[in-house]
Amino acid sequence: MKVSELCKAAGFTLVTDKQDNDREIGGVYACDLLSWVIGRAAQDAVLVTVMTNVNVIAVAVMADLSCVVLCEGVSLDSAALQKANENGVAVLSSDKPVYETCLLINKVMCNK
Repeated sequence: MKVSELCKAAGFTLVTDKQDNDREIGGVYACDLLSWVIGRAAQDAVLVTVMTNVNVIAVAVMADLSCVVLCEGVSLDSAALQKANENGVAVLSSDKPVYETCLLINKVMCNK
């Protein structure tokens, strides 16, 4: 499944304007401890988090993640949004809690 397909099927909001919507998703990883994500998230995974600062974008780039899904309606700060756009990191937004967002992503990906 591609990032653009996940965004549409799950009803997420695309936050960034410069991103790779055609990137394939290779799994899901939910975590707010960013140093943990770097060492454990699989390449092409979706990172599900409530963290909104520029470090989230740096981790997405370093770990080569397909996109970031922000939960509970949180918003990126301006520096993070700028960095995401500069680096082509797709950031999506969900109003649901982390667990419910992960369940929704799983449901969408399994019904592909």
